[in-house]
Amino acid sequence: MSGGDDVAGAASTFGEFESLHEIVEKAHQVLPKQKWDSLIGGAETETTLKRNRLAIDTIAFKPRVMRNVSTIDICVKYFGRKLRLPLFLAPTGPLDLFGPGGGATAATAAQAFGIGHMLSSGCTPLEVVAGAAPSALRMAQLYVRGDDSFVHEYLGRAVACGCAAICLTVDSAVLARRDRDVANRYRTAGLGKRPDQPHQAALDWRTVRLIKDTYEIPLVLKGIATSEDALIAIDHGVDWVYVSNHGGRQLDHGRGTLDALPEIIDAVRGRVKVMIDGGFCRGSDVIKALAIGADLVGLGRMQCYALAAGGEAAIIRMLELLEDEMLRSMALLGVSAIEELDRSYLHPAPPVATPSALSAFPLLDLSRRR
Repeated sequence: MSGGDDVAGAASTFGEFESLHEIVEKAHQVLPKQKWDSLIGGAETETTLKRNRLAIDTIAFKPRVMRNVSTIDICVKYFGRKLRLPLFLAPTGPLDLFGPGGGATAATAAQAFGIGHMLSSGCTPLEVVAGAAPSALRMAQLYVRGDDSFVHEYLGRAVACGCAAICLTVDSAVLARRDRDVANRYRTAGLGKRPDQPHQAALDWRTVRLIKDTYEIPLVLKGIATSEDALIAIDHGVDWVYVSNHGGRQLDHGRGTLDALPEIIDAVRGRVKVMIDGGFCRGSDVIKALAIGADLVGLGRMQCYALAAGGEAAIIRMLELLEDEMLRSMALLGVSAIEELDRSYLHPAPPVATPSALSAFPLLDLSRRR
């Protein structure tokens, strides 16, 4: 319906997949058990991971009817760019574990479809991604693995590569234990400590001031989970607050990000823009976050599933399917534009499924393996 298109007749660029279920199932078929378990897993008891989905699933819609929804606009404009959807591919690294090209492949898909891409500093080099997707809306995420000179070196490269924003991750002072990886003896997640981790552990607001005093590029803080920290971020001139709990892969027994979002939106009162990630898998999930007040929604695991299932074409197809679901949800809610969404369309409700990383896909058949 966006731009006059009929969602029921939307063209497919990768016709093998007719639903998001099929993309996730294909990823399960092709990924080795260690990689699959690591992808769908979280920290320790995986309570935070489950609460991400629980927070989404305990919100019901309150639709309005008899409204003209023959044309629906879900485009947004941020960082001086018009985006086809209020989505971005969240920083996930290393993406090359899931498909050839890693971050460069994801960025080219984002460029082709018309959404943003945020590159993890633990993923494909900035310069490679810039070369592969020069016209994409590219943002650079940073883990602080060194002193101030390390920060300056990375930010200088990001600016030189034409990145639209810098994202500083602030919820990773230590690496959480990820018991699925431990059980599989996969990599070193949860088993050891990086030699450069003390720099991340020592991260404080001084680095935020350093970045804001030195660079004009917009600054995003990723890992904000409380209104208190969101307000401190505003005091330090941060441009975007990124509500995230690392997909449930850092602090166990945290809140779901959609649980934390309302208090943060209410606290910042529009003084900064707000991104969010954490369990968003379906178009209706995205609509709920936008209705609460988020500006952009990040896709982490979903881009990994699609990358594994078929590379760039499958990521584009995943985004097409999400777009289709979003348009249908908007139409059935009686809403024709993103700015019309608000909390009046939402209502608390009990969940109907046991939450997990895969609970958004009830038709998923994991019995088949390559």
